[in-house]
Amino acid sequence: MARHPHLWADRAAAGRGLAERLRQLGLPEGGAILVALPRGGVAVAAPIAAALDLPLVSWSVRKIGHPLQPEWAIGALAPGELVLWSREGLALSETERRRLVAAERQELERRRRLFADPEAASLAGAHLIVVDDGIATGLTVRAALASLRGCAPASLSLAVPVLDRSLLAELRSLVDRLVVLQVVDGLGSVGAWYGSFEQLDDAEVLQMLEQGRQRRRCLGSCLSNSPAPRSGS
Repeated sequence: MARHPHLWADRAAAGRGLAERLRQLGLPEGGAILVALPRGGVAVAAPIAAALDLPLVSWSVRKIGHPLQPEWAIGALAPGELVLWSREGLALSETERRRLVAAERQELERRRRLFADPEAASLAGAHLIVVDDGIATGLTVRAALASLRGCAPASLSLAVPVLDRSLLAELRSLVDRLVVLQVVDGLGSVGAWYGSFEQLDDAEVLQMLEQGRQRRRCLGSCLSNSPAPRSGS
């Protein structure tokens, strides 16, 4: 694997880097809630939550893969019946799209129950910082941001270690603040930017989330109407 000048040892190291960047930029008055996209985003968000003493919750989204090449993302599914399709996804028949959505919705609901994702109403008026481990195509994070915007938060930020440059302008337009450690031309594989990029199982994610839930005592103070944070990247 080719080594890059800004390669992180693992997701936790990237999370510590994001925590420092967020500390430098400043958090909204009254605090914020970290909203991690399982599974990889939870491993990045956990050290941010620990470093900044922020509550951590998950927000499950699902990639929709091509029926002939499941690893090829052609759509994404998020809470609130939100579905996004790529051009290739829209080329499928409506019947095939419905079948794919139905199959992924079952897994989405399983994860939401397992990880105890919050109800949309509980996020209203909060400053939300969405965290993932990297963005190469943007389908799933766009779906997540659209569904979270529907929760009527006070502000919506996105924090990621690495991002494909082609997505920079679009994602900036979807959030109040975008925080990125490394913008890459032709990102390709997110995992190539990590020394260790192991797949996480449900038990590991649950353990990280449980540690974050111990900070939920400050959730009420996060639900404020303080001004949104300034833009920056």
